[in-house]
Amino acid sequence: MIRIPGGRVRTGSDSHYPEERPARIREIHPFLLDSTQTTNRAFAGFVAATGWRTQAERNEPAGSMVFTMSEHPVDLHNPALWWRFVPGAAWHSPDGPGTSFQGKEDHPVVHIAQEDAAAFAAWRGARLPTEWEWEAASRGGLDGATYCWGNEFSPDGALMANIWTGAFPWYFARGTPGTTPVGSFPPNGFGLHDMAGNVWEWTTSKFDGSCGCTPPPPGEDGPMIALRGGSYLCAAEYCLRYRPAARIAVHAGVSTSHIGFRCARSLDAVEVSC
Repeated sequence: MIRIPGGRVRTGSDSHYPEERPARIREIHPFLLDSTQTTNRAFAGFVAATGWRTQAERNEPAGSMVFTMSEHPVDLHNPALWWRFVPGAAWHSPDGPGTSFQGKEDHPVVHIAQEDAAAFAAWRGARLPTEWEWEAASRGGLDGATYCWGNEFSPDGALMANIWTGAFPWYFARGTPGTTPVGSFPPNGFGLHDMAGNVWEWTTSKFDGSCGCTPPPPGEDGPMIALRGGSYLCAAEYCLRYRPAARIAVHAGVSTSHIGFRCARSLDAVEVSC
Protein backbone atom coordinates (compact mmCIF):
# COMPACT_ATOMS: atom_id res chain seq x y z
CA MET A 1 0.00 0.00 0.00
CA ILE A 2 1.05 3.59 -0.64
CA ARG A 3 0.51 6.50 1.70
CA ILE A 4 -1.74 9.15 0.19
CA PRO A 5 -1.19 12.56 1.79
CA GLY A 6 -4.14 14.44 3.17
CA GLY A 7 -5.02 18.07 2.75
CA ARG A 8 -7.15 20.24 0.51
CA VAL A 9 -7.71 18.62 -2.89
CA ARG A 10 -9.57 19.98 -5.93
CA THR A 11 -12.15 17.40 -7.04
CA GLY A 12 -14.60 17.27 -9.92
CA SER A 13 -14.56 19.14 -13.22
CA ASP A 14 -16.62 21.88 -14.82
CA SER A 15 -15.33 20.96 -18.28
CA HIS A 16 -16.70 17.48 -18.94
CA TYR A 17 -19.78 15.46 -17.90
CA PRO A 18 -22.61 16.92 -15.76
CA GLU A 19 -22.16 14.40 -12.92
CA GLU A 20 -18.64 15.77 -12.31
CA ARG A 21 -19.86 19.29 -11.57
CA PRO A 22 -19.16 21.49 -9.77
CA ALA A 23 -15.41 21.36 -9.21
CA ARG A 24 -14.76 21.98 -5.53
CA ILE A 25 -12.14 21.76 -2.82
CA ARG A 26 -12.41 18.87 -0.34
CA GLU A 27 -10.46 18.09 2.79
CA ILE A 28 -8.94 14.58 2.66
CA HIS A 29 -7.38 12.76 5.60
CA PRO A 30 -4.17 10.81 4.88
CA PHE A 31 -4.78 7.12 4.13
CA LEU A 32 -3.25 4.07 2.47
CA LEU A 33 -4.21 2.71 -0.95
CA ASP A 34 -3.14 -0.36 -2.90
CA SER A 35 -0.66 0.48 -5.62
CA THR A 36 -2.55 -1.76 -8.07
CA GLN A 37 -6.02 -3.12 -8.65
CA THR A 38 -6.80 -6.43 -6.93
CA THR A 39 -5.67 -9.32 -9.12
CA ASN A 40 -7.16 -12.68 -9.98
CA ARG A 41 -4.30 -14.28 -8.06
CA ALA A 42 -5.07 -12.31 -4.90
CA PHE A 43 -8.82 -12.92 -5.12
CA ALA A 44 -8.27 -16.64 -5.67
CA GLY A 45 -6.27 -16.70 -2.43
CA PHE A 46 -9.17 -15.05 -0.61
CA VAL A 47 -11.67 -17.55 -1.99
CA ALA A 48 -9.41 -20.49 -1.09
CA ALA A 49 -9.09 -19.21 2.48
CA THR A 50 -12.73 -18.27 3.08
CA GLY A 51 -14.92 -20.17 0.61
CA TRP A 52 -16.51 -16.88 -0.46
CA ARG A 53 -19.05 -17.08 -3.28
CA THR A 54 -19.50 -13.90 -5.28
CA GLN A 55 -22.76 -12.19 -6.12
CA ALA A 56 -22.47 -13.42 -9.71
CA GLU A 57 -22.26 -17.00 -8.44
CA ARG A 58 -25.25 -16.47 -6.14
CA ASN A 59 -27.48 -14.78 -8.71
CA GLU A 60 -30.68 -16.52 -9.81
CA PRO A 61 -29.71 -17.49 -12.44
CA ALA A 62 -25.98 -17.40 -11.77
CA GLY A 63 -24.09 -15.18 -14.18
CA SER A 64 -22.83 -11.70 -14.94
CA MET A 65 -22.68 -9.00 -17.63
CA VAL A 66 -20.07 -9.56 -20.37
CA PHE A 67 -18.95 -7.08 -23.02
CA THR A 68 -19.32 -8.24 -26.62
CA MET A 69 -17.99 -6.28 -29.60
CA SER A 70 -20.48 -5.37 -32.29
CA GLU A 71 -19.81 -6.22 -35.92
CA HIS A 72 -20.42 -2.67 -37.17
CA PRO A 73 -21.13 0.84 -35.87
CA VAL A 74 -24.13 1.01 -33.54
CA ASP A 75 -26.16 3.59 -31.62
CA LEU A 76 -23.86 4.66 -28.77
CA HIS A 77 -26.89 5.65 -26.68
CA ASN A 78 -27.89 2.00 -26.24
CA PRO A 79 -25.39 0.01 -24.10
CA ALA A 80 -27.58 -3.07 -24.45
CA LEU A 81 -26.07 -3.43 -27.94
CA TRP A 82 -22.69 -4.44 -26.48
CA TRP A 83 -23.59 -5.88 -23.06
CA ARG A 84 -25.20 -9.26 -22.47
CA PHE A 85 -25.97 -11.32 -19.41
CA VAL A 86 -23.98 -14.57 -19.66
CA PRO A 87 -25.17 -17.45 -17.47
CA GLY A 88 -22.26 -18.87 -15.47
CA ALA A 89 -19.95 -15.89 -16.00
CA ALA A 90 -18.06 -15.08 -12.79
CA TRP A 91 -14.61 -14.05 -11.59
CA HIS A 92 -13.17 -17.52 -12.25
CA SER A 93 -15.00 -17.92 -15.59
CA PRO A 94 -14.93 -14.38 -16.98
CA ASP A 95 -16.50 -15.19 -20.36
CA GLY A 96 -18.80 -17.92 -19.11
CA PRO A 97 -18.60 -21.70 -18.56
CA GLY A 98 -15.50 -23.29 -20.02
CA THR A 99 -13.37 -20.15 -19.66
CA SER A 100 -10.89 -19.29 -16.92
CA PHE A 101 -8.37 -16.68 -15.83
CA GLN A 102 -5.45 -19.05 -16.48
CA GLY A 103 -2.62 -16.98 -17.87
CA LYS A 104 -4.23 -13.84 -16.46
CA GLU A 105 -3.38 -14.31 -12.80
CA ASP A 106 -1.91 -10.79 -12.67
CA HIS A 107 -4.85 -9.13 -14.41
CA PRO A 108 -7.45 -7.35 -12.28
CA VAL A 109 -10.24 -9.56 -11.03
CA VAL A 110 -13.63 -8.73 -12.61
CA HIS A 111 -17.28 -9.70 -12.19
CA ILE A 112 -17.09 -8.32 -8.66
CA ALA A 113 -20.07 -6.72 -6.89
CA GLN A 114 -19.53 -4.19 -4.13
CA GLU A 115 -20.21 -6.77 -1.39
CA ASP A 116 -17.53 -9.06 -2.85
CA ALA A 117 -14.97 -6.25 -2.90
CA ALA A 118 -15.83 -5.23 0.66
CA ALA A 119 -15.52 -8.83 1.89
CA PHE A 120 -12.05 -9.19 0.35
CA ALA A 121 -10.98 -5.87 1.86
CA ALA A 122 -12.22 -6.86 5.33
CA TRP A 123 -10.35 -10.18 5.06
CA ARG A 124 -7.20 -8.16 4.51
CA GLY A 125 -7.94 -5.83 7.40
CA ALA A 126 -8.69 -3.05 4.94
CA ARG A 127 -11.69 -1.33 3.36
CA LEU A 128 -12.81 0.24 0.10
CA PRO A 129 -11.99 3.91 -0.48
CA THR A 130 -14.55 6.68 -0.64
CA GLU A 131 -14.83 8.20 -4.08
CA TRP A 132 -13.19 11.43 -2.87
CA GLU A 133 -10.25 9.54 -1.39
CA TRP A 134 -10.00 7.70 -4.69
CA GLU A 135 -10.00 10.92 -6.70
CA ALA A 136 -7.39 12.56 -4.45
CA ALA A 137 -5.16 9.52 -4.91
CA SER A 138 -5.69 9.34 -8.66
CA ARG A 139 -4.53 12.92 -9.15
CA GLY A 140 -1.07 12.00 -7.91
CA GLY A 141 -0.46 15.48 -6.54
CA LEU A 142 -1.41 17.30 -9.77
CA ASP A 143 -3.88 20.05 -8.92
CA GLY A 144 -6.76 20.10 -11.38
CA ALA A 145 -4.98 18.22 -14.20
CA THR A 146 -7.22 16.59 -16.80
CA TYR A 147 -5.54 13.17 -16.54
CA CYS A 148 -3.71 11.26 -13.82
CA TRP A 149 -0.44 12.07 -15.59
CA GLY A 150 -1.08 15.70 -16.61
CA ASN A 151 -3.03 17.69 -19.18
CA GLU A 152 -1.73 16.05 -22.36
CA PHE A 153 -3.54 12.89 -23.36
CA SER A 154 -0.61 11.18 -25.05
CA PRO A 155 2.72 12.74 -23.98
CA ASP A 156 5.43 12.02 -26.57
CA GLY A 157 2.91 9.77 -28.35
CA ALA A 158 2.71 7.29 -25.46
CA LEU A 159 -0.50 5.50 -24.49
CA MET A 160 -0.77 6.05 -20.73
CA ALA A 161 -3.64 3.71 -19.80
CA ASN A 162 -5.51 0.64 -20.97
CA ILE A 163 -8.44 2.31 -22.73
CA TRP A 164 -10.32 1.79 -26.00
CA THR A 165 -8.39 2.70 -29.12
CA GLY A 166 -10.23 2.51 -32.41
CA ALA A 167 -13.96 2.97 -32.96
CA PHE A 168 -16.21 1.82 -30.11
CA PRO A 169 -17.65 -0.83 -29.87
CA TRP A 170 -16.89 -2.52 -33.18
CA TYR A 171 -13.21 -1.83 -33.99
CA PHE A 172 -10.32 -2.12 -31.54
CA ALA A 173 -6.96 -0.97 -32.90
CA ARG A 174 -4.74 -3.02 -30.58
CA GLY A 175 -5.99 -6.55 -31.20
CA THR A 176 -8.57 -7.81 -28.71
CA PRO A 177 -10.04 -5.51 -26.03
CA GLY A 178 -9.70 -6.64 -22.45
CA THR A 179 -7.81 -6.23 -19.21
CA THR A 180 -4.03 -5.96 -19.04
CA PRO A 181 -1.72 -7.09 -16.21
CA VAL A 182 -1.71 -4.57 -13.37
CA GLY A 183 1.25 -2.23 -13.58
CA SER A 184 1.49 -2.40 -17.38
CA PHE A 185 1.30 1.38 -17.67
CA PRO A 186 3.29 4.11 -15.90
CA PRO A 187 2.23 5.00 -12.33
CA ASN A 188 0.96 8.42 -11.34
CA GLY A 189 2.83 10.82 -9.10
CA PHE A 190 2.03 8.80 -5.96
CA GLY A 191 3.20 5.51 -7.51
CA LEU A 192 -0.32 4.17 -8.17
CA HIS A 193 -0.94 2.12 -11.32
CA ASP A 194 -4.10 1.95 -13.43
CA MET A 195 -5.87 4.86 -11.78
CA ALA A 196 -7.16 5.39 -15.32
CA GLY A 197 -8.42 2.53 -17.46
CA ASN A 198 -8.20 -1.24 -17.15
CA VAL A 199 -11.25 -1.70 -14.86
CA TRP A 200 -13.68 0.52 -13.02
CA GLU A 201 -13.19 0.46 -9.24
CA TRP A 202 -15.74 0.24 -6.44
CA THR A 203 -15.97 2.91 -3.76
CA THR A 204 -18.16 3.14 -0.65
CA SER A 205 -19.88 6.35 -1.78
CA LYS A 206 -23.52 6.53 -2.80
CA PHE A 207 -24.24 8.30 -6.07
CA ASP A 208 -27.24 10.56 -6.58
CA GLY A 209 -27.91 10.41 -10.29
CA SER A 210 -27.26 7.99 -13.12
CA CYS A 211 -24.90 7.19 -15.96
CA GLY A 212 -25.64 5.15 -19.05
CA CYS A 213 -22.27 3.44 -19.41
CA THR A 214 -23.26 0.15 -17.78
CA PRO A 215 -26.88 -1.07 -17.74
CA PRO A 216 -27.92 -3.00 -14.59
CA PRO A 217 -29.31 -6.51 -15.02
CA PRO A 218 -33.13 -6.68 -15.17
CA GLY A 219 -34.73 -6.38 -11.73
CA GLU A 220 -31.68 -4.89 -10.03
CA ASP A 221 -32.50 -2.26 -7.42
CA GLY A 222 -30.99 -0.69 -4.31
CA PRO A 223 -28.63 2.24 -3.86
CA MET A 224 -26.50 3.53 -6.70
CA ILE A 225 -22.77 3.44 -5.90
CA ALA A 226 -20.01 5.57 -7.41
CA LEU A 227 -17.36 3.79 -9.48
CA ARG A 228 -14.12 5.50 -10.46
CA GLY A 229 -11.27 5.23 -12.92
CA GLY A 230 -12.69 4.17 -16.26
CA SER A 231 -11.92 0.88 -17.98
CA TYR A 232 -10.59 -0.74 -21.13
CA LEU A 233 -13.96 0.11 -22.70
CA CYS A 234 -13.67 3.88 -22.27
CA ALA A 235 -13.45 5.60 -25.66
CA ALA A 236 -13.20 9.32 -26.32
CA GLU A 237 -16.30 9.36 -28.54
CA TYR A 238 -18.43 7.43 -26.06
CA CYS A 239 -17.09 7.47 -22.49
CA LEU A 240 -14.19 9.86 -21.94
CA ARG A 241 -13.97 8.79 -18.33
CA TYR A 242 -10.31 7.79 -17.96
CA ARG A 243 -9.84 10.94 -15.87
CA PRO A 244 -9.62 11.59 -12.10
CA ALA A 245 -12.89 13.56 -12.04
CA ALA A 246 -14.91 11.00 -13.99
CA ARG A 247 -17.53 8.91 -12.19
CA ILE A 248 -20.37 6.54 -13.02
CA ALA A 249 -23.12 4.95 -10.97
CA VAL A 250 -24.22 1.32 -10.77
CA HIS A 251 -26.27 -0.67 -8.29
CA ALA A 252 -24.27 -2.31 -5.52
CA GLY A 253 -25.15 -5.80 -6.74
CA VAL A 254 -24.04 -5.28 -10.33
CA SER A 255 -21.06 -7.21 -11.68
CA THR A 256 -19.56 -6.93 -15.14
CA SER A 257 -16.44 -7.86 -17.09
CA HIS A 258 -15.00 -4.36 -16.56
CA ILE A 259 -15.55 -3.75 -12.82
CA GLY A 260 -12.93 -4.51 -10.17
CA PHE A 261 -11.50 -2.75 -7.12
CA ARG A 262 -8.53 -1.91 -4.93
CA CYS A 263 -8.29 -1.65 -1.15
CA ALA A 264 -7.67 1.27 1.19
CA ARG A 265 -6.78 1.47 4.86
CA SER A 266 -7.18 4.24 7.39
CA LEU A 267 -3.87 5.38 8.84
CA ASP A 268 -5.19 5.29 12.37
CA ALA A 269 -5.75 1.55 11.91
CA VAL A 270 -2.12 0.65 11.32
CA GLU A 271 1.38 1.68 12.21
CA VAL A 272 3.14 3.11 9.20
CA SER A 273 6.81 3.74 8.65
CA CYS A 274 7.44 6.46 6.05
